[in-house]
Amino acid sequence: MFANYHTHTFRCGHASGTEREYIENAIRGGFKILGFSDHAPFMFPDGRESSFRVPTFMAQDYFETLQALREEYKDRIKIHIGFEMEYYPKYFDRMLKYAKSFGSEYLILGQHFISNEDPGSTYSGSPCTDEIKIVEYADCLIEAMKTGEFSYIAHPDVFNFVGDKAIREREWRRICVAAREMDIPLEINFLGIRTGRHYPAADFWRVAGEEKPKVIFGLDAHEVVDTVDEKSLAIAKKAVDFYGLPLIDKLEMD
Repeated sequence: MFANYHTHTFRCGHASGTEREYIENAIRGGFKILGFSDHAPFMFPDGRESSFRVPTFMAQDYFETLQALREEYKDRIKIHIGFEMEYYPKYFDRMLKYAKSFGSEYLILGQHFISNEDPGSTYSGSPCTDEIKIVEYADCLIEAMKTGEFSYIAHPDVFNFVGDKAIREREWRRICVAAREMDIPLEINFLGIRTGRHYPAADFWRVAGEEKPKVIFGLDAHEVVDTVDEKSLAIAKKAVDFYGLPLIDKLEMD
């Protein structure tokens, strides 16, 4: 791989290792571009902060640490600093303003919840048979793409719909068509591959092969060792070849 834009830090609470370790390992692995996109910090109006995000009190440190390392390593690798963030219609303007206030260079969409992540909302990874929920998930992704604020869609197949296959294919196709029409890449997620999750989903990428949106690889690195993942890379390349997916190796900002 030439570039990866999906790298987390210890601040999200479910990753480990220092930023320097990630950078050094990426250099050893031959990367020319490494983007950090930890989970975007946000305090909901009622004072809640999601347990999987960078806490708001650590957000400034996230940027300052990476800005210093970007300067230090500028002759060896290009470092980008951004966030992985959801599209919650109810809170999006505030989330976007807060993310940009630190100088975020890019955003990737990772729709971990629907219904604005309010109490009782649906977690995308939970098995679901409700047609209304998968339609809402697809709507969120399409509305997010229309904002023009997201560089690509992380794990677009994360919604774990286990109901009618025809419904699932219909919604997968809506996502793929929108991504193609709006020229927004969809990510084949290596975390899903290396941990045996329900994604990448074969039926999603079959549909993507028919509709031809751009595709990009994302390490979704949560441990230093994840920055060089040859096993997952080989599996992802086979999927690209098998489904005829139009793979890109870097984002347009590079």
